[in-house]
Amino acid sequence: MTSYDYAVLVFYFVYMLAISWVFRKFVTNVSEYFRGGGKALWWMVGGSAFMVAFSAWTFTGASSKAYSDGWPIIIIYIGNSLGFLVNAYHFGPRFRQLRVVTSIQAIRTRFGAVSEQVFTWLQVPFGLLQAGIWLNSLGVFFAAVFGLDISLTIMATGVVVLIMALIGGSWAVLASDFIQVLILMPVCLAVTVLALLKVGGLDGFVSQLPAGHLDLNQVFTQEFLWLWCLAMILKQLFSTNNLNDANRYLCVKDGRHARWAGLLGAGLFIVGIIIWFIPPMVARILYPDLGVVFPNLKNPEEAAFIAVARDVMPVGMMGLLVSGIFAATMSSMDSGLNKNAGYFIKNFYQPIIKPNAPDAHLLRVSKIATATLGILVILVGLKLSELRGMDLFTMTQRLSILIGTPILVPLVLGIIVRRTPPWSAWSTVLVGFAGSLFISRFLTPEWAAPLFGYTGPLDNTAKEYWRQGIELFGNVAIGSAWFIGTMLCWKGTTPEHKANVAEFFTRFNQPVDFAKEEGAGNDAQQSAAVGWLCVAYGGFVLLLALIPNPLIGRLAFIGCGALVVGVGALLLFTARRTGNPS
Repeated sequence: MTSYDYAVLVFYFVYMLAISWVFRKFVTNVSEYFRGGGKALWWMVGGSAFMVAFSAWTFTGASSKAYSDGWPIIIIYIGNSLGFLVNAYHFGPRFRQLRVVTSIQAIRTRFGAVSEQVFTWLQVPFGLLQAGIWLNSLGVFFAAVFGLDISLTIMATGVVVLIMALIGGSWAVLASDFIQVLILMPVCLAVTVLALLKVGGLDGFVSQLPAGHLDLNQVFTQEFLWLWCLAMILKQLFSTNNLNDANRYLCVKDGRHARWAGLLGAGLFIVGIIIWFIPPMVARILYPDLGVVFPNLKNPEEAAFIAVARDVMPVGMMGLLVSGIFAATMSSMDSGLNKNAGYFIKNFYQPIIKPNAPDAHLLRVSKIATATLGILVILVGLKLSELRGMDLFTMTQRLSILIGTPILVPLVLGIIVRRTPPWSAWSTVLVGFAGSLFISRFLTPEWAAPLFGYTGPLDNTAKEYWRQGIELFGNVAIGSAWFIGTMLCWKGTTPEHKANVAEFFTRFNQPVDFAKEEGAGNDAQQSAAVGWLCVAYGGFVLLLALIPNPLIGRLAFIGCGALVVGVGALLLFTARRTGNPS
C-alpha cells in the first residue's frame, strides 16, 4: 500500500458518509427507514440485493476454495444467479405484493403470532452471527493487506459500518450498495485482466493451472462432488426464494421493478464468477505456497485474491480494491443491521411492548436498536477471531446449512403449500434442528463411503463435500416431510387462521398499483441524488489516472472512472426527463 492507496481509502470513507448524509432527508418515518417506503427504483434494489448476497467472504473464504480446488466454488454463485432468475420471473414481484414493512410481518399473517415471535428471535441472533462472520472475514482480508492485528481491524471497521447504518436507514443502504457495485465490479475486472496478462494470457493461465482446477470431469471422479454441487444449487435457490428474504423486494416500487431488479442481480452474479475467481487461481500459479507470503495468517489461502492484486495492480488502485472489499462487507452488514433492527421494532417492540407508540418514537428506538445490534456484531466478530479452528469457507457453509436450512424450509414451503396449521412453521424448525444433530453425528463420511462403493480412503475435501451435501439434502428432506405432513391437521385449524392464510395469498398474488397505493413517488430525486454521487466518485477515479503509472495502469483508472461517470450522467438525464413522477 502506497500513500496514494491510503488517500483513496480516506476519500472512500468520507464519500460513504456523504452518501448517508445526502439520503438522510429521504427518511421521514419507520417505513422509509426500514424499506424505503416501498418507492425504490429497480436499479437501486437490484444492485443492493446483489451486494447483500455476498460479502468480503467472497474474497477470502470463497477465494481460498478457488485457490485450493478450482472451479467447484462457482457452483454456489451459479446457484445465486439461478435464485435471482426465479426471483425475477416469479417470487420477486409477489414478495413486493405482500405490502409489509418487514418480512416477519408476512410470516405473522401466514403462520400466526407465535411463529412471528419464534422467527424474530431466530433471525436476530442468527443475523448477528452471520454479520460477525462477515466482519471477521473482512478483518482477515485487511490484516493481510495492512499487516494489522485482526481484532483491531474488526473493531475499527465495525465502528465505521455502524455509523454508516445509523445515518440514512434503508435509503442510504440502497444508494451506497448501488454505487459500490459500480466501484467493485470494474476494479475486479481490472484485476482479472492484469492477472491473466501476468501469466501469459488465457492460454498461459489454462496451461499452468493444476490439472484439476478446470476439470469438470471431477464431478464423476472426485468422491461426493456431484452431491455437493446439487446441494449448493438447491441451497442458494432456497436462500434467495424464501419468505424471510422477501425483504430485498419490499422496498421496490412494484412488481415490474422487482422483476428487473432480479434480472440485474442474476446478470451481475454471472459476471462475478469470472472476475472473482480467476485471480485466486492465478495466485495458485504464482504462489504455490501462500504460507510463505502471509506467514501470520492461520489460513493463508484466504489471502489469495489480495496476493495477486498486490502484484499486478497499478499504484493507487489497491486503495480502490480495498474500498470495494470494504463495500462488500459493509453492504451485507448495514443491510443486516437495518433488517434485524426492523424485526426487533416492528415484530417485537411495537406489538408486544408499545402497541400504540407514535411513529416518531418508533423511529428513535429503531436507531437505538441499530446501534445496539451493531455493537453486538463487533463483539461476535472479535470472538470468532479467537475461535478460528476451521477456515472461513467451511465455517460459513456449516453455519448456513446446519442452522440456516431448518429455518428456511418452512419459509420456502409456506409460500407454495397453503393448507398447514399455524404451528407448522416453528415445529418444522425444531424438527430440522434435531435432524441436523442426527445427520452430523451418524451420517458421517466413513458411513457413506462403502454405501456408495468408495473403497479407498477419503481425503478431507471429499469428506467435506459429503458433510455439506448430506446435511443440506437431509435437512430439506426431513423438514419438508414434516411440514407437508402437518397438512393432515388443516381441518382442525381455527377459522381465523384459515382467513389469515387466505388473506396472505390474496395479497401475495395481487399486483401493486403504485399510484393508487403509495401515491407520489420520488423517482427523479432518487436518480438525481445517485447520479451526482456517481459523477463525483467517477471524477475522482479519473483523476487517479494522473498518478505515475505505466500506460496500462492509467487506462485501468480511466476505464473504471468513465464507467461510473457514464452511469451517473445517464441517471441525471433520466432525472431531468422524468421530472416529478407519480
